[in-house]
Amino acid sequence: MEKDYHPGMDIYKNLLLWAKDKGVVLNGIEPRRLPSRGIGIVATKAVQENDIILQVPTSALRTPETVPKRISKKLPHDMRIHGLLAADLALDTSSPSRYAAWNAVLPTRADVLATMPLTWDTRLTAHFPPTARSLLKKQTAKFARDWALVQTAFPPSTTGEPKLTRDEYMYAWILVNTRTFYYETPKTKAVLRSRDDRMVMQPVADLFNHTDDPRSAAVQFDAESFTVTARRGYAAGEEVCISYGRHSNDFLLAEYGFILSSEVAQANRWDEVCLDDAVLPRLTRRQRELLDEVGFLGNYMLDANTVCYRTQVALRLLCVPLAVWRAYVDGGADGGGEEGAQQQQELVDALLVEILQEYRERIEDTLETIEGMEDVGQAGHREMLCLRWRQIRRLVDSTIEGLEG
Repeated sequence: MEKDYHPGMDIYKNLLLWAKDKGVVLNGIEPRRLPSRGIGIVATKAVQENDIILQVPTSALRTPETVPKRISKKLPHDMRIHGLLAADLALDTSSPSRYAAWNAVLPTRADVLATMPLTWDTRLTAHFPPTARSLLKKQTAKFARDWALVQTAFPPSTTGEPKLTRDEYMYAWILVNTRTFYYETPKTKAVLRSRDDRMVMQPVADLFNHTDDPRSAAVQFDAESFTVTARRGYAAGEEVCISYGRHSNDFLLAEYGFILSSEVAQANRWDEVCLDDAVLPRLTRRQRELLDEVGFLGNYMLDANTVCYRTQVALRLLCVPLAVWRAYVDGGADGGGEEGAQQQQELVDALLVEILQEYRERIEDTLETIEGMEDVGQAGHREMLCLRWRQIRRLVDSTIEGLEG
């Protein structure tokens, strides 16, 4: 039996005993259940800025090197780390598992089904915002590729392994997708692993929740360990969060199954909305070709503060003579001097308001459609998707007000 594993003990106390045996060091923090928030990491005493609050030695990580040979040797040598770690989770048959204390705190399959869009009814995900829809499409393709490799390598009739279903592998695959940390080694560099496939799983650290606060606890790694350091002070009982990255709510929805939300106007400082569905239909085939030639076709983004330069370039093509547009693209300058530049910007702003007003109508139609799908998917899925569209509507409204004011 794994040392310091005690069946029946509180799973978080059990995890800490197991982690301590692995060399994990916690300083003034511990995992706790949070009201309406699931599990998080909370300060157990006053934490000061620059305090190291967690150290996880690399020996405690789950990596490609820790996957049993009976699994890794049957899979392609260049299989993505994501798929390999998921296979390890799904095919772990040891009793008890050497990771039993860690596995016990992982989200249940019911938790995953209640959140992750990869498991949602496709009739709902068809109404995702463009960025989330694109991300989910790519995620679905990655999963399908990994599952095909695992299914081929481990047919239950010939390998002696337990029967592994698609749903079981998907559950493990989602756990890896949502709970890994970026980790780079000379080996991952040598085999040209893409940045999004340089990942490891680490205990305790995977219980930190996400925040958009720029002073979130900092996560760093070297050859010896992962280290989490406070970048501000915390009072005892206060939740300590890390940042998963500068991600919009569309990204968080597709990749992690949640969005940041509050009653304030800006719940996520990194939030933005893609306007491709609103702008691209306005362009002729020739205009799309021109934009493609200069690298400005698509990816038109709007956040709470700015309309991106790519959008400005596309809309100018609809408002000004071609020669003037080319000059703007080449040098960032409008023709006709300061007065001409002002007039052109007014044309662009007026067109943008018109486009956003039309887009707002489409948002209302989308909300009405989703709200009418009472028998599709889970109620929580529909509520989250409606909330996301309302956030987008708020961004659109605030931009219209700013341009018209």
